[in-house]
Amino acid sequence: MNRATPKTQSALLEAMEEHQVTIEGETRPLPSPFFVVATQNPSHLVGTFPLPESQLDRFLMRIHLGYPDREAERGLLSGVERREIIATISPVMDCGQLMELQRKVRAVHAAPALLDYVQAIIAHTRASPYYEHGMSPRAGLALVHAARAWALLGGRGEVIPEDVQAVLSAVVGHRLRSAQDYGQAQGADPAERILDEVAIP
Repeated sequence: MNRATPKTQSALLEAMEEHQVTIEGETRPLPSPFFVVATQNPSHLVGTFPLPESQLDRFLMRIHLGYPDREAERGLLSGVERREIIATISPVMDCGQLMELQRKVRAVHAAPALLDYVQAIIAHTRASPYYEHGMSPRAGLALVHAARAWALLGGRGEVIPEDVQAVLSAVVGHRLRSAQDYGQAQGADPAERILDEVAIP
């Protein structure tokens, strides 16, 4: 998305947040389910338009893929062209099944004590001089939602602190920036500092 112009970015973000697109003054709803997956290019490359913090905050997670392991890379080098393999992939679920999973995520219980832990994390980021900006309310909602999904994947109907800790890095990594690194490349993982400094209630 940082290769797109700000006007195009705004249109894509409308689709993400509002689940609709506006063309020549006419608003059209997007199908459900709908979500955006974007790759991120280094911001120092010519021709990029870095997203401001308020727009980055709309992304639920940022996940680092890294390089493939040796076996996977060997498959890339010696195997069939990846684009040809895509044509042979079969879906593992239909839209109805995916929406049912989303409903189940929303039904996972988050106890008051768990929410106390999340609020302690949020408050820590806002009070700490280490961060340029603390977590927003949207970031707090994202953290609880992602933790609910992680709990469901673990076969649990209730969120535990370990679920919050498991998703913390992916949820806050693109939202929190060290005050010393502001305007530069992303520094160390902020989740590590949070986990060290915020105790479980």
